[in-house]
Amino acid sequence: MLEKVEGIVIKTHDYSETHKIITIFSKKYGKITALARGAKKPRSRMAAVTQPFICGLFFIYLSKGLSTIQQGEVVDSFRQIREDIMKTAHAAYIVELTDKLLDKNDADVFIYKQLYQTLDWIAEKEESDIPIIMYELKLFKKGGFAPILDQCVRCGTKTGPYHFSVSEGGLLCHSCKQIDENAIFLPDALSKSLYVFHHVGLERIGTISMKTESKKLLRRLMDAYYDQYGGFFLKSKKFLKQIDRLS
Repeated sequence: MLEKVEGIVIKTHDYSETHKIITIFSKKYGKITALARGAKKPRSRMAAVTQPFICGLFFIYLSKGLSTIQQGEVVDSFRQIREDIMKTAHAAYIVELTDKLLDKNDADVFIYKQLYQTLDWIAEKEESDIPIIMYELKLFKKGGFAPILDQCVRCGTKTGPYHFSVSEGGLLCHSCKQIDENAIFLPDALSKSLYVFHHVGLERIGTISMKTESKKLLRRLMDAYYDQYGGFFLKSKKFLKQIDRLS
């Protein structure tokens, strides 16, 4: 059946000399894989709307197998992302993570909106570390391996201070921290921030201010946590780490 679908292009690969196969994370149907005929031709009307990170309206013949895109129009190109290598790298990471952690045809309007808003933040602002962490946490929850951030993993106490334990899957209170000698201390403000980042949508966040050291610590924890539980190798993550080492 032919359907009008709003979605974000999260993956593309070439198919023959002129066609592409596109993975779209759609608002209504979740992930859809579809053939875009002629999309590799420079003058094709499909060329622009089938680029990575494009948010578009697509007319798609939906099929249990490979669907087919009949036509599409750009809703938001996120042009600034394509013009900056760091923005491109960060956007590539979150769409690859989305592709890996979401099942086909599993619609989730909340995750869709968070992806759109995170891409918009990356496009419009210089600093995107915290919005990316916010989106990661929501995807980790969707993938079934989110850390426990509202209480001690072992005893359930809701009183800090806490340490973050990758191996235990979340926070450990002062009495339980000896369970994991590698657990990292989190100041109260940082543990509370992590809880907010996990549960609050980006649309409710205005200006985000955090010390560079705190952002680096959270980044290190998120990377270690995904390496422990994520299960998928991410090319975009490897590229980001290479850029970080060079800088």
